[in-house]
Amino acid sequence: MECRVRWSGEGMSFIAETGSKHVLMMDGAPEAGGRNLAPRPLETMLAGAGGCTAFDVVLILQKGRQAVTGCDVTLSAERAETDPKVFTRIHFHFRVTGKGLRPESVARAIELSHDKYCSASIMLGKTAAITHDFEIIET
Repeated sequence: MECRVRWSGEGMSFIAETGSKHVLMMDGAPEAGGRNLAPRPLETMLAGAGGCTAFDVVLILQKGRQAVTGCDVTLSAERAETDPKVFTRIHFHFRVTGKGLRPESVARAIELSHDKYCSASIMLGKTAAITHDFEIIET
């Protein structure tokens, strides 16, 4: 896996081009010289963990023949107060939508993602206490 990150030449904006040829912009906060034009780098890390685990949960539920029609995850994170300001706590709240979803199947999918499949959240778990909960929305 590869990624190239290049400074835009203005403020604190950076452009990342991924190995799959997709582009992502990142920017800093105004008080750090940024122009607030894009997510902060650590916000993209948090979003990546959310995307990684949501991907796993949907895939696991589909493979388990669960009628999942939606999945969103809200992440709340705390960071250390001193440098390096790593994530110290991350909570994942899943809202899984579907017809007749079994709570035990949803819980198992989340656990499998957290413990085995989601590389992003497992890496972040090296510095952060990770917790999760979920709710099921019947369609």
